[in-house]
Amino acid sequence: MSQQTPNIPTPQAIRGTQDIFGADAEAFAFVVETFERVRKLYRFRRVEMPVFEKTAVFSRSLGETTDVVSKEMYSFEDRGGESLTLRPEFTAGIARAFITDGWQQYAPLKVATHGPLFRYERPQKGRYRQFHQLDAEVIGAAEPQADVELLVMADQLLKELGIADGVTLQLNTLGDGASRDAWRAALIEYFRAHASELSEDSQDRLERNPLRILDSKDPRDKVFTANAPKIDDYLSAEAQDFFGKVTSGLDAAGVSWTRAAALVRGLDYYRHTAFEFVTDRLGAQGTVLGGGRYDGLMEALGGAATPAVGWAAGIERLAMLVTAPPPLKVAAIVIESDEARHLNLGSLMLRAMRRKDMPSAIFDTGAVRKRYDRAMKMHPDYIVILGRSDDENAVGSLTVKRFIHPRDRRKGRLNMSLRLLLKNLFGVDSAVWKEVVDNGGTLKLFPKSK
Repeated sequence: MSQQTPNIPTPQAIRGTQDIFGADAEAFAFVVETFERVRKLYRFRRVEMPVFEKTAVFSRSLGETTDVVSKEMYSFEDRGGESLTLRPEFTAGIARAFITDGWQQYAPLKVATHGPLFRYERPQKGRYRQFHQLDAEVIGAAEPQADVELLVMADQLLKELGIADGVTLQLNTLGDGASRDAWRAALIEYFRAHASELSEDSQDRLERNPLRILDSKDPRDKVFTANAPKIDDYLSAEAQDFFGKVTSGLDAAGVSWTRAAALVRGLDYYRHTAFEFVTDRLGAQGTVLGGGRYDGLMEALGGAATPAVGWAAGIERLAMLVTAPPPLKVAAIVIESDEARHLNLGSLMLRAMRRKDMPSAIFDTGAVRKRYDRAMKMHPDYIVILGRSDDENAVGSLTVKRFIHPRDRRKGRLNMSLRLLLKNLFGVDSAVWKEVVDNGGTLKLFPKSK
């Protein structure tokens, strides 16, 4: 009597995570590949950071009372009783490494990375509890030119992803330390007069983080934020000059921007430039890339005062906007016989194609008709068919079927590459291969002369 397999429930994916496959995975990879190419153009060094850090790294950098620290971090005690946290962002870990790993010797240091981050928040369009970001930072550069370079880099990234249309760079200044302190005091005085009419969240923020009231979406707050004191009335001459150099640098680089006076960063270590690239194609949560200058962060982590500026962008959100290029589809090899010599020739050809950076696949199992059908599902530019020949002196026959579009700009290069590859493998005059490859046809294969 056969035993029945117990009914074992299949574990489901965790809410807020995702399994990325197919076209979504191609779009994701396209974003990462484009970022890697652009960061090399700007000479940003690649860094890899730990996925978890001591909780203090994030609680100090993000602020004990922020929503991220109080509600959203994945924190846990390890077996030694130490509190650790899965990284909710990159900047704090990079700042910690700058201090502890002696990276000061490379300042000004330009670094970039990408990878998964973790926040326990309500999943929504393009937002997950495990999500992925691109990140770029310039550490040890106090000059506004560093801000300009990062913004120009971000603008180029969006253009090369093909999503710059409909994306607006919103820009603001938070001033230097003295300007920010004076503005903060004015905001507290202004909002105190209306405290009872503010939302509960804004009442909570009034004394400890009044700048955050300015970006409140609550209608009860918007009545008062419109007439709140403006940073421009409190900017020192030095802060005005810094912001002027950032905006003139962007103008010179041809990067369009718009002033967003309500764009703020609540934590005290943020200074000067704050920015977001915003689209209307993702609903209310339209920011695709954001950042700013954080000249006071190193001190908050116990290091020496060090100027820094950076940005981050959500890969999933960018991938929702891009039209990923179609996958490379060059050659499919179909073996029409099961003879060892034809299978070996096919393997030889496959290896040669891949060594020449020609994407290719071989179909050598199942019914011959099925092999051809499976090859056609690749939508290849060429199908190369290896089979028997009616000439007993030949080792087989080779047929090239062309599907590449006549106006495809790759046609000449691909034809040439395939002709040279086949000539090197099988010999035969170049003119013969030109006829077979360029026009499609069949050729008998004979042992290559020594």
